[in-house]
Amino acid sequence: MHGPDPSNKHPMEGFPQVCFIKNTITNPNIIVGDFTYYDDPDDSENFERNVLYHFPFIGDKLIIGKFCAIAKGVQFIMNGANHKLSGVSTYPFYIFGKGWEKAMPQPGDLPYKGDTVIGNDVWIGYDALIMPGVNVGNGAIISSRSVVTSDVPAYAIVGGNPAKVIKMRFPDETVAILERLAWWDWSTDKITQHLKAIMSADIKALCLLGDE
Repeated sequence: MHGPDPSNKHPMEGFPQVCFIKNTITNPNIIVGDFTYYDDPDDSENFERNVLYHFPFIGDKLIIGKFCAIAKGVQFIMNGANHKLSGVSTYPFYIFGKGWEKAMPQPGDLPYKGDTVIGNDVWIGYDALIMPGVNVGNGAIISSRSVVTSDVPAYAIVGGNPAKVIKMRFPDETVAILERLAWWDWSTDKITQHLKAIMSADIKALCLLGDE
């Protein structure tokens, strides 16, 4: 056995609420790695409905790494949700046309925070909300119903509104080792062969495998 097929939308036979979402994405500005799944008993194939205000003319990307676990209700707010803040009114008159388009904001008028990037092996809990331009490091855990407004360090556990670091999963030196090993980039065969080491906290064993 060499692990599940990453091109199979529903890798758990008879359990369609889990979906490898790379196989369902149609928006070219949403990029998802292998084995990242979305768990939603209502419609696991329609992950894109949870990426809000993602307008093509803005050009921002949502990039999600490999082996991420995304729970039901997780939402990503993109830069299209922003309104102009420097004037008296924040109302977006220009989107309605009929003469109001003359008030169209100029480049730089609207807040723009860049791409939203989720690392590898990230667990995002139920109903979490990720704001525009956030970078979430590898191995991080985002608690249920968190509102993530700023970057999350690798291997941090965060929670709350706004989300704050609750604790680090490992000491800094261990995090540095794990970042260097990047097990998620190993071949599927190698991952399958060494699952026990990956799922344990035996860093020495992982280091030996990384040198193979």
